[in-house]
Amino acid sequence: MKNSPRAVNVRATAADNGYIMRTFLQKAIPALFAFAALFSADARTVFGGLDIGAGDRMLFRAESGGDGSPRQSALFAADIGSGALTQLSAFPERIELVEGGRTVQVRNPFGAVRIALSGGLPRPVKGFPSFSSGSVVLSGRPEELAASPDGKWLLYVEPTSAALGRLVLIDAASGARSVVVDDVERPGRRFPASWSPDSRVFVYTKDRRLYSRSADAAPSSLVDERYRLIGEGTTASIRWGGAGDFFYIRGSTVYRVRGTDLFARSLYSDFLEIGAVAGKIPFEFDPNFDGFWTAPDGSAILLAKGGRNLIYYPLGVDDYGDAGSASLPYLMLPRSCAKLEALWSPSGIVTVFASFPAGDGQPVRVFRLIPPSNGSSLEKWGFTETDGVAGSSAALSPDGTKAVVYGEKGAAVYDYVNWRVLNVLADRPAFAALWLGNEELIVADSSRIERRPLDGGNPSLVCLSSVDSYGFDAAGKNVRANAGGRWYETDGRSAWRSIGEPALRSAVTVTERFRAYVERLPSGPYETMPMIRDVKGVGTRALLLEPPAYTEEAASAAREGDGSAGGAFLHGNRFGRRELSIVFDLMEDAEGLPFVLDTLSRFSIKATFFLNGEFIRRHPAAAKEIAAAGHETASLFFAPIDLADVRYRIDDDFIRRGLARNEDEFFNATGSELSLYWHAPFYAVSSSISAAGESVGYRYIARDIDPLDWFSRLDARKNPGLYRSAAEMVDRVMEEKRPGSIVPIRLGISSGGRDDYLFGKLDVLLDALMRAGYDVVPVSVLVDHAR
Repeated sequence: MKNSPRAVNVRATAADNGYIMRTFLQKAIPALFAFAALFSADARTVFGGLDIGAGDRMLFRAESGGDGSPRQSALFAADIGSGALTQLSAFPERIELVEGGRTVQVRNPFGAVRIALSGGLPRPVKGFPSFSSGSVVLSGRPEELAASPDGKWLLYVEPTSAALGRLVLIDAASGARSVVVDDVERPGRRFPASWSPDSRVFVYTKDRRLYSRSADAAPSSLVDERYRLIGEGTTASIRWGGAGDFFYIRGSTVYRVRGTDLFARSLYSDFLEIGAVAGKIPFEFDPNFDGFWTAPDGSAILLAKGGRNLIYYPLGVDDYGDAGSASLPYLMLPRSCAKLEALWSPSGIVTVFASFPAGDGQPVRVFRLIPPSNGSSLEKWGFTETDGVAGSSAALSPDGTKAVVYGEKGAAVYDYVNWRVLNVLADRPAFAALWLGNEELIVADSSRIERRPLDGGNPSLVCLSSVDSYGFDAAGKNVRANAGGRWYETDGRSAWRSIGEPALRSAVTVTERFRAYVERLPSGPYETMPMIRDVKGVGTRALLLEPPAYTEEAASAAREGDGSAGGAFLHGNRFGRRELSIVFDLMEDAEGLPFVLDTLSRFSIKATFFLNGEFIRRHPAAAKEIAAAGHETASLFFAPIDLADVRYRIDDDFIRRGLARNEDEFFNATGSELSLYWHAPFYAVSSSISAAGESVGYRYIARDIDPLDWFSRLDARKNPGLYRSAAEMVDRVMEEKRPGSIVPIRLGISSGGRDDYLFGKLDVLLDALMRAGYDVVPVSVLVDHAR
């Protein structure tokens, strides 16, 4: 139906005739979202599979993840008497080589462990919180850390609030810790510190400024922080070179900074600029959205403007004279691009991996920029797209002649120059692939972490990632486990070794001294707890340290009405379920949407998006992508106008027409219908506004928390006290949230400017909410549960 005034009037007056269908939708939609939540919302850690062996040693399995991490399990052995734990498998959610390539470091929700490359059992990293060392398994993403390339040091942000923490330097050998700086932002997708390749220096960011620090400097001899200032920016503003130098972009200037420059800067910071100017770029660099890569020889950079506009830019060119004229290689990617990775070989070949939502049909696209062999000018260069690959992640061999590509479809090695497959290493999902020299790799999947030679030799096991089944041998001493269809054995001290299919002893939970069982917990990060009953003595105890239960002042408070006021739905139930809604407002701009959709997918969350007609008209494909991802879509009116503005004549008919027109805009763009929830632009509301929407079947959704993410630097000139950083807004939400809360997040770039954006900290906010025991649900679920 077209958006003619006549058509709109017919739709408004026919509202009563559609009552039955609207009522059905209002009941069916929240029921569908609630049904989906049964499979995704509860990601608490589950313990089970108890089996007591000789010497009062008990096996058990822990399952975690699903809320920012892949759902995964780990096998442990516990000494029942002392409670000491030995980890027997390590799921490779994050994996890296340390200690000169002699050790594999693995991170996941159970902490950080190291495994000898020659094969061994996981051992916890000293000084870093790990489950086998007594820490609680937390919901959300694994705690991030930055290990120095030589493996001697770790950097970790120790939480002091939901969004802030103290940057701690850990000696990996002793576990000794020292505080580098307080009040740094907790990691989102980028850690707030970066190591030099020689492990001597790291650069960290605080309050959007970069500082340098020597790793082994004693606190008493450390130069004051103000003399170690590099300049404005974040770790997105720097890239390390191979010789201990780094490139740094501030504004439109590219600097090349050497170690000696950092020393000179500490002495003459009042007048000495940091590093040497290496080039100028044609725009202001914004570390919130932009990125870059550097050529191995430092001759050029690849800029990613807005995460999708790629520009090859030579350095060392005087752009003032005639030499400043050039047609540069350029690639514009679709706005839905969620992630970029780039490889750059010594021969100058650039390969870019661009990731898109699964619904796009081609989730990974690969583009290559190959310098002409005849040394032609830049005008002759151009990006070309290649055929599909195994995944969205890749690593270049040390000599730059081969690349391993890995992901959902497996892992394969390519001839980097000709881009043809040399070796298929795996045909099932691979979580990591790391080079060991030029002819061997580590490949990690959900079953095993293995060394894989490229000459066709047999793989060698480093460690098991997870196990399908397990038990003790007949004597109850050695542990046997099946991983990916193969059997292995360990005595609990030595590395796993391959064996033929064995006979397993039946699981034992009752011995002469102990009875072991699993008890369900009502709340907290653990769903179950292994319990030990002393048969000969007296008493029953938990095998593990009991985590704190979820608490909330409002959870036991008296009910605050039905969450409505003036016809608007303000919040859901304040008691019972620990759930809230994060709603996303899209007025005109789509900036931040790819990151938000990707983050919600990683956390298995369905949310509510309020779409304005101007956004739908400008970005119809984005509106379609939101709907295709299964999120709830609601109306933000047909135009970005303030309904409280006295310049407009706002009556019931105007509201009805605006809602009807937005329905048509959305249907024309997506082929789908908006849900029957709305709010006005800028959350303007009155009883007459909500009543007008209600007359055509709409429920007005208000908010009970305003994070002030719409407040810009320009607004701060008049009211400076209201401006907050993204980290401060995350902390504000966590302080004010209650069961049933509605938290709006506005997407797009503020016209008045901001230093950072709340949507860029969505992963940090979701981590905090998960760890506080909250489920994030669509608005329709809150409304349904408040009935």
